[in-house]
Amino acid sequence: MAGRSRSEIEAEIKETLGLVPHFFAGIPDDLLEAEWEIFKRLELGETRIPNKYKELIGIALHSETKCRYCTLFHTEAAKMFGATDEEIQEAVHYAKNSLGWSAYLNGMREDYDDFANELEQIKAYLASKG
Repeated sequence: MAGRSRSEIEAEIKETLGLVPHFFAGIPDDLLEAEWEIFKRLELGETRIPNKYKELIGIALHSETKCRYCTLFHTEAAKMFGATDEEIQEAVHYAKNSLGWSAYLNGMREDYDDFANELEQIKAYLASKG
């Protein structure tokens, strides 16, 4: 372990979350401190992306990975950070729509350079209107 004992880290986890979730209890001693620090910073801490939006991203992402653990976690966390049911539904709908376009563009083997060129033209056009 880098610095603190497992019991010290678990005490901090319990102080923060009210218990030590089983998924943390199973992490090897030499990785626990690093995993907790990352979790604490990215999942619980304020970063450049506000927590509500990070959790909505997590819902959208895991609606595709189909991880029911992650979908549940990010849905409940999003609610704790103020997301409404309508925002959650929109995040999932956005993921569905984006994945559909990805399937279509890749399945049709659209030329990437043409796609990038057209996107630049669209950006220039929208900027000129704005």
